[in-house]
Amino acid sequence: MAKESVKARQRKREALSAKYAEKRAALKAAGDYKALDQLPRNASPVRLHNRCHLTGRPRGYIRYFGISRVIFRDMALQGKIPGVRKASW
Repeated sequence: MAKESVKARQRKREALSAKYAEKRAALKAAGDYKALDQLPRNASPVRLHNRCHLTGRPRGYIRYFGISRVIFRDMALQGKIPGVRKASW
């Protein structure tokens, strides 16, 4: 489980990135890199990192479900993810 401060920082970056997305795209299209430099650094989408929505774990992230592999396995075994079950052959 990630620290609450790390998860909060990530949420802040996501909000900032969404806020400046349109302005950022316009400045890039215009080629105004001087003005792009004036935007907050955390407004850049490159600074975002995929994290598990439940635990905040940064590694082993499954995009389709938005959770880490550890949580995915637990939920799948408990039957909490529809259409997913343990393979057997």
